[in-house]
Amino acid sequence: MTTADRLGTRKPYACAWCGREIVDSGSGRRRRYCKQACRQRAYESRSSGDTSVPDDAVVLSSHQATDLRDRLFALRCGVEDLDTALREGAEHDELTAMSRDLLSMAREAERLR
Repeated sequence: MTTADRLGTRKPYACAWCGREIVDSGSGRRRRYCKQACRQRAYESRSSGDTSVPDDAVVLSSHQATDLRDRLFALRCGVEDLDTALREGAEHDELTAMSRDLLSMAREAERLR
C-alpha cells in the first residue's frame, strides 16, 4: 500500500472497459469500472468467449473515435501554428499563450471519452 493510498489521495486511473477516468474515495478496494454499465459490458465480453477483441482493448463508438481524431487534428494544427510563430520571431507573451493552449489541447486529446 502506498503512502497516497493510506492518506486517501489516490491518483485517477482508467476504467478497465471504457477508459474513462476514475477517482476513488480512498477507502476500500479500487474499482475496475467507472459505472455498472461498463462492468456489465466487460462481463458480457468475457462470457461470450467468441470475440477477437483483446481483453485490454478500449472500445470507442464511431462518434467517440471521430471526436478523438478531431482533438488530435486540433493539437497538430496548434503545434504547426507554434512552429510558424517561432520561425517568424513572435513575442514572448504570444508564444506563452500558444504553449498554454497547446498544453490544454494535449490534455483534452489524452481523454479517450
